Amino acid sequence: MPTKLSVNLNAIAMLRNRRDLPWPSVTDLGRIALEAGASGLTVHPRPDQRHIRFSDLQPIRNLIDDEFASTEFNMEGFPNPEFLDLVDAHQPEQVTLVPDDPAQATSDHGWDFRKNHNLLGDVVGRLKKKGFRVSLFADGEPDEEALTLARETGADRIELYTGPYGGCYDDPAAALRIAEQLGQTADIAIRLGLEVNAGHDLTVANLPALVARIPTLAEVSIGHGLTADALQYGMAETVRRFCRACGQDI
Repeated sequence: MPTKLSVNLNAIAMLRNRRDLPWPSVTDLGRIALEAGASGLTVHPRPDQRHIRFSDLQPIRNLIDDEFASTEFNMEGFPNPEFLDLVDAHQPEQVTLVPDDPAQATSDHGWDFRKNHNLLGDVVGRLKKKGFRVSLFADGEPDEEALTLARETGADRIELYTGPYGGCYDDPAAALRIAEQLGQTADIAIRLGLEVNAGHDLTVANLPALVARIPTLAEVSIGHGLTADALQYGMAETVRRFCRACGQDI
């Protein structure tokens, strides 16, 4: 099946938060994205609420439930008690656990599965008992031991951190090398029984090569690059462009 696109709304929320005004509307642009063919919406509600606010979560949940029941809500964050309470309250279809420090500008590395195995095992177990699909943010190195530990937590998926791949936008040889590395990591994860998502600095230009190397890639979550393109092409056309880059016939 073609790779699904989940539109990350954080950059839209950050633009809104520059003024104490209700626009651009996170839910209105989320609606446009879903109407145009996105398979879901992603948010990362950080403790300081510098982009997505906790008050955004229920309207997004309602939008999906009331108008786009076949799509999914993905909530990502560090598994502290506050985040887990938000997950319980808003019931996303997928929970993506990331090892973010609150001071980080954005997610920039995956979990150390050796160091955090017990923590993740406890949290994943709690989430799975409540029926959530769980994905763990993972670095792109093909480390079978680390990925085995990720699988042992009970998680359903990993999300490959693709920041280094996106950073090679002006170096095609390096991009191909990192895409191959990501592909090898995905091959190991899939062999171990994990599904594979990907996200960070993905664009219309670099998605096709990644999808070609990882044909079973389940989902990509894209915010910054997609929002930047939406300023040029509009949200609906941008979503269609990204869906096509994922291999969808749209």
